[in-house]
Amino acid sequence: MGTRFLPATKAVPKELLPVLDTPLIQYVIDEARDAGIERMIFVNHPSKSAIEHYVMHDIALGETLCQRGKNKLAQQLHDAALDESKHDIVFVHQHQPLGLGHAILCAAEHALPGAVAVLLPDDLILSGKGCLSQMIEAYKTAPVDHMLATLEVPRETVSSYGVLSIAKHDNALAYCDGLVEKPDADLAPSTTAVVGRYILDGGIFDTLRRQKPGAGGEIQLTDAIAADIGTKSVAGYRFIGKRFDCGSKDGMLSAQLFLAQQDAQFAHVIGDFLSANQQMSVA
Repeated sequence: MGTRFLPATKAVPKELLPVLDTPLIQYVIDEARDAGIERMIFVNHPSKSAIEHYVMHDIALGETLCQRGKNKLAQQLHDAALDESKHDIVFVHQHQPLGLGHAILCAAEHALPGAVAVLLPDDLILSGKGCLSQMIEAYKTAPVDHMLATLEVPRETVSSYGVLSIAKHDNALAYCDGLVEKPDADLAPSTTAVVGRYILDGGIFDTLRRQKPGAGGEIQLTDAIAADIGTKSVAGYRFIGKRFDCGSKDGMLSAQLFLAQQDAQFAHVIGDFLSANQQMSVA
């Protein structure tokens, strides 16, 4: 529902909120394409038709831009969008907000055989090689069924994450014997937290079908993965990159500032702001 970004998300789905000029969902589309994902399944809500409109190539808009001499912009939009003649795309609806696990289950009948990847647009991960590409490369050789992207977080923030109980480390992998959703800081088994990238054995759908509602009365993906521990190997993957929680205002602002700082065209904006702030502090 994007409640933390109301009133903006009353009209604009949070997945379409821009980081500078690029909507959050575009980052995960590009990450999935770069990783060679064969079929993209978008789990959406009927009220968010703007997402489907954004994702797909808009032929009429492209033609209008070309007629107005904006060919470069038209090409950029064409390259960003998905084309059904070139990409295997499915849209499904989750009619009620019953949790991430339930959202994934909505995609079950459309998933291809084998492992599936899950990407959450709220988590913006910037890296040279995409986080999912890194994970797929590791997944191909590691003896693991479920692989979860992880990072170390301050202990006082663990209650915002799913947290691993770690049995052993193996380079970038942390094999776990337990997984706890949003534990109290003093009860958390570690500070290794799960963020929004997963590679899951196809059997996760059967586990989710059996999964009872957990925190908030929702079907939690974390609970389903935890239920598989013992019969399936589960490991966290320490990716290389910088992650921003763009489901929060401070995370979104941090992402905006970080990317603006990397772009020369915004150097004067950052410089003017810092200069003015310094002058105000002196005054």
